[in-house]
Amino acid sequence: MTTTSPARPAQPVPIAVRRARIAVGVLFFTNGALFANLLPRYPLIKSDLDLNDAAFGAAVAAFPLGALIAGLSAGLLIRRFRSSRVAVAATVVTAGGLLLAGVAPTWIVLASALFLAGAMDSISDVAQNSHGLRVQRLYGRSIINNFHAIWSIGAVIGGVMGAAAAQFEVPLLTHLAVSAVVFGLAALLAYRWLLAGPEMEPLGETEGAAPTPSAKTLGLVARYGILLALVVIASAGAIVEDSGSSWSAIYLSRDLGASAFVAGLGFISLQGMQFIGRLLGDRMTDRFGQRAMARMGGLLVLVGMGGALAFPSIVGTIVGFGVAGFGVATLIPAAMQNADEIPGFRPGTGLTIIGWLLRVGFLVSPPLVGAIADASALRFGLLVVPVAGLLVLIFARVLHSRQAR
Repeated sequence: MTTTSPARPAQPVPIAVRRARIAVGVLFFTNGALFANLLPRYPLIKSDLDLNDAAFGAAVAAFPLGALIAGLSAGLLIRRFRSSRVAVAATVVTAGGLLLAGVAPTWIVLASALFLAGAMDSISDVAQNSHGLRVQRLYGRSIINNFHAIWSIGAVIGGVMGAAAAQFEVPLLTHLAVSAVVFGLAALLAYRWLLAGPEMEPLGETEGAAPTPSAKTLGLVARYGILLALVVIASAGAIVEDSGSSWSAIYLSRDLGASAFVAGLGFISLQGMQFIGRLLGDRMTDRFGQRAMARMGGLLVLVGMGGALAFPSIVGTIVGFGVAGFGVATLIPAAMQNADEIPGFRPGTGLTIIGWLLRVGFLVSPPLVGAIADASALRFGLLVVPVAGLLVLIFARVLHSRQAR
């Protein structure tokens, strides 16, 4: 898929489009903050309901289950009701579901509430990305990475809010009601600044750029082949993220003998460098193109974590996770944008499919690493990270090339 990024606009960005960018940023922020508020309260919820580990784990699994079951409906809802309405409505319902999960009187209510929240979270995720890409097209330059950086900020602030509420023993109802009202209201207020009108069809040719394949020239097999390659790129980013969150502390503490505090630095390093990469990602993407950025990112993951695993040390591993986090910073946003612009798909279809399969990747990655670790060692299980970088290098050619001048 040889395409180029949209050319820069000759005219200043209209105020309505700038406001839409702010509104989409609010949606990304609320999406990150809402669920992060609940996570630090899990121990109290488990204790209040007197659940054993298996029962609590089954209830928590309802969240990704709801996301998988409902996720494929996002494209249809976006075409029927517009991405702006779907994103806001799903955010508000997510807030309500998380509030219900926090005050659930029984296991079945807890599981049902998390199922609802997960379903709405998956729909709002696709809708807000779809609307963010609409705004990006009107800007004429990359801004999607900035939205994902804002999501990271929201997740951190939401986590801090939840941890503080847990530390000061704020009642669950009070804490989660405040979270639901604040972030739900923020999403509602953002709606008036979102773009009006129906969703855009995938882009055609851009002035000054190489021709984009049309739906007629891009056959069915090629279309889904491109989508599959984009899924591999996005899943590679997800594998790296999940390896940092699920396994970095265990590997550093158990295998390398790091203290509890130092063991936590692996995840912090990855998330911190990923956030920096997303802040810088739009400018670098405009300058070098998504294809070059992905190849550089894949190389950083391959060399960074490959070297850390080949020559294991505490410092090297922490640095390796940080380098990998920077490398994958722009992968998922780039894959989503390209999936949304594949000719022949109706608005929201490509984005819905890649978002759904990405969640499958998040579910498959932890047990895969765990199985390899049980059969040999966690160090070998973490080899999935440099392998993910290698896959990005192989499939990066389907992404946009450098912007035509």
